[in-house]
Amino acid sequence: MGFLMPLGVITVRMSHREEGGRRKALVYLHFVLQILSVLLATAGAIMSIKSFENSFYNNHQRIGLGLYGAIWVQAVVGFLRPRRGNKRRRTWYIVHWILGTVISLVGIINIYTGISAYHKKMSRSTRLLAILFTAQVSFMAFFYLFQDKWEYMQKQGVILGNIEVPITPTVCNQQNDHNQKVLVPEPCGKRNSLKNLFD
Repeated sequence: MGFLMPLGVITVRMSHREEGGRRKALVYLHFVLQILSVLLATAGAIMSIKSFENSFYNNHQRIGLGLYGAIWVQAVVGFLRPRRGNKRRRTWYIVHWILGTVISLVGIINIYTGISAYHKKMSRSTRLLAILFTAQVSFMAFFYLFQDKWEYMQKQGVILGNIEVPITPTVCNQQNDHNQKVLVPEPCGKRNSLKNLFD
């Protein structure tokens, strides 16, 4: 819940910018990660039922029960994906996206409630575990949010060796249909040499 599912969300999000075989590989990786998550959550639920007192007296158990049902609903929704072009595809996408995002976020919250419940029951320090999990979740959240900005940042400048040169429109002697000078994103005539860049 706290690693494989968010990683699956990140991989499918990465696939939106890709084409061809790489896109297909990322979508299949999303599929594999999510199925593995569901199977591991099922194994965890079975172990919990067999090994622990399950009177649902704490929030971790209650949230976990709801999450367990939700991940199986999400898996079924994922398998029922309509083909592209089908008018139900948009509705399916919104439901699958919202449900998957909510499951990932609530799953992360439930891991913290589980760490707290473990601390109360065992009277052991869980500080290191909580710090490590927070670092991992923070890294994944940063990476998730960074994906949208990476392409934007790449378009902010051209890198020549170790020198970054901003792309700025230049006025050229090119003219449009109304005999006006035009701003173009590339230098006129020959490409700028390094000498011209620093003049």
